[in-house]
Amino acid sequence: MQKLFTTLLLLLFSLAGQAQAIVLSSNLNSLTLVGGKTLAETTIKIGKQFLGNPYTPHTLDVNPTEQLVVNVREFDCTTYLETVLALSLTWQAVSDKQNRVLFDETFRHYLTRLRYRDGQIEGYASRLHYFSDWLRDNERNGLLTDVTHDLPGSISVAKAVSYMTTSMYRYPQLHDPAIFKQVAQTEASLSQQSFAFIPKKNIRQAETQLQDGDIVMLMAARPGLDMKHVGLAVRQPDGRMHLLHASSDQGAVVITKYPISDYLLWHKHLSGIRVARLK
Repeated sequence: MQKLFTTLLLLLFSLAGQAQAIVLSSNLNSLTLVGGKTLAETTIKIGKQFLGNPYTPHTLDVNPTEQLVVNVREFDCTTYLETVLALSLTWQAVSDKQNRVLFDETFRHYLTRLRYRDGQIEGYASRLHYFSDWLRDNERNGLLTDVTHDLPGSISVAKAVSYMTTSMYRYPQLHDPAIFKQVAQTEASLSQQSFAFIPKKNIRQAETQLQDGDIVMLMAARPGLDMKHVGLAVRQPDGRMHLLHASSDQGAVVITKYPISDYLLWHKHLSGIRVARLK
């Protein structure tokens, strides 16, 4: 089962300019990674390499114990973001792209840092399930910066979170009292913090200040849940910022047909955005 969902990255030595071919052992299709001059440009270039890949939920819950899952064939919105960011950080960090062992080790290092609290895998509760927790941890560890407060139209708010502990049927691991306690403690900590937030009515104004590769976190309107969706800001030929994301509605990695502000306005279950930027 693990082999079905977990993909090992095997790096080839063929280099053409900035391109590096990567063979996915699961389906033997070649994926060409092309970096950019900046980390943001690299993020968008690599993110677009996965356009059309299927949306698949729960790919991280395939093992009886918590361990790093590497799956570059199918994604939910979070695993797509984490995979693209980890590959982009690796591309910038590894100068010798022909060193396949170093590239793979560095990629796994960054993926672990992004996905787990303090970059340490210590059971199910160490995974950063809430995206506000993900943002807080990765900002503290120096990988990115929350830039929401720098954007026009932002306000300071606080929101109580309790979705996981009140929806245990979705999270069977929480039937373990120790894990439940750990997750509940995380929820309590997140519920006490205030944060910058851009409500729907102000997003059109804020959108003008977004940059390619910005991490756009879409806030849930429902009580108890912080973020409902996430993607990358990407400028399209219309001059507007759209969302590059793994879409459950379309069942694949896509770029939204409409700008981010319109996308938010047309989805009643979303209340606004937070924005982060890789350092």
